[in-house]
Amino acid sequence: MIEKPSFWLSQMDFSINPSLEGEENCDFAILGGGFTGIATSYFLKKLEPSSKVVVVEQNYVGYGASGRNAGFCMTLFGLNLSLTVLRYGKKNALEAYKYTSEGIDIVKNLVEEHKIDCDFEYNGFIRVATSRLYERRLKKEFELAVNLGIEDAKWLTKEELEQKVISPVMRCGWYERHCALLNPAKLVRGMKEVVEKMGVKIYENNPSIEVERRNDGKFVIKSGKGRVIADKIVFATNAFSISIPHLKNKQTPVFTHIVLTEPLREEHFQKINWRGREGLEDSRNLIHYFRLTKDNRLLMGGRDVTITFSTNMQKDMNQKTFEGLKRDIKYIFPQLSDLKIAHMWGGPVSVTLDLVPAIGYVGDKNAIYSLGCIGHGVSLSHINGLTIAELLLERKSHRTEMFFINRFIIPFPPEPLRFVISHIIKGAMKIQDAIYDRI
Repeated sequence: MIEKPSFWLSQMDFSINPSLEGEENCDFAILGGGFTGIATSYFLKKLEPSSKVVVVEQNYVGYGASGRNAGFCMTLFGLNLSLTVLRYGKKNALEAYKYTSEGIDIVKNLVEEHKIDCDFEYNGFIRVATSRLYERRLKKEFELAVNLGIEDAKWLTKEELEQKVISPVMRCGWYERHCALLNPAKLVRGMKEVVEKMGVKIYENNPSIEVERRNDGKFVIKSGKGRVIADKIVFATNAFSISIPHLKNKQTPVFTHIVLTEPLREEHFQKINWRGREGLEDSRNLIHYFRLTKDNRLLMGGRDVTITFSTNMQKDMNQKTFEGLKRDIKYIFPQLSDLKIAHMWGGPVSVTLDLVPAIGYVGDKNAIYSLGCIGHGVSLSHINGLTIAELLLERKSHRTEMFFINRFIIPFPPEPLRFVISHIIKGAMKIQDAIYDRI
């Protein structure tokens, strides 16, 4: 029986490809069958149709974050805009915005060109403030966006916000038109079918994977009874990079958690409005994010994260956080208090110490990694796939010149210090959130 750890996956019927067996030679080997890995394989075949591309996935395509996230395809790069400005300056922050904005266009074009049934809705996005201090924070972030030259930014007063969504605790909002919502599992599984038709070979269910480099420079990926020999390799492993020796200190996995209600009825929409079905986030450090699914269920996630120790990636379920999210629904949308929770799940997020994404090289330019999506990876991972393909094929573009390509990453210390430091950072965020929630 196939383990399906999210609502999205549980609604799908699919089979798993055979494991790696025998010997396979290729130009490009990709470890990881999530958004980044599948997108990279797509663009490699698109740019160089004669190339031989192999994807090796530990479980099955979409099992990780790509099949468990909330399905926000958005412009946010890293944690927030002001942090990117602080670390890399205004020019680079604007370029990062344009980069993820292009990522949304890429996803939209892929869905339309290949007719991928993934419940794609181009509905926009609203970041809201739920207290006076959050309003001040959000206003500052909005003004920074406007000063950078981001035109797709509109401030919503409480009265204007209530024309889109009604909540007694939402004071104001920042609206962006350029955002989509989708079913992430349908997208990644749909893209799997697309790349296989293009000639990409995908091996699933490879629980034990080893990578070594031969003296002739080629990479050997071993798993079970098989191996792949490749000229170049991509570590499209994001949060699961914690198990890769030369990447484990570049990021840490944390788990975010989601609850999903039964479908809303017309009486609920009359009370909350939300006819435009925009994606919503609040302005906390440990944000709440909420949206409607195609069948009108309310999805709410966030509130807190679960930090892993060492290579433990079995932290999907956190009953305390689930109970908190249930209370949060009643607080933010008391009009929906009668709705029952139908599904609960969690998924991993890759977080760098400075909270900014990264693409880089391992040793030389024949080995590339991608990690640190910070929970905003749908658009980012798809454009990263194009960027990685261009880097592998040595084709320059504005994407391959981005500031975060092969940037210095502040390393996490080894365990148990990683675990302690991660909890200290989270604790500081929670304390500030607790203060801001009340003022």
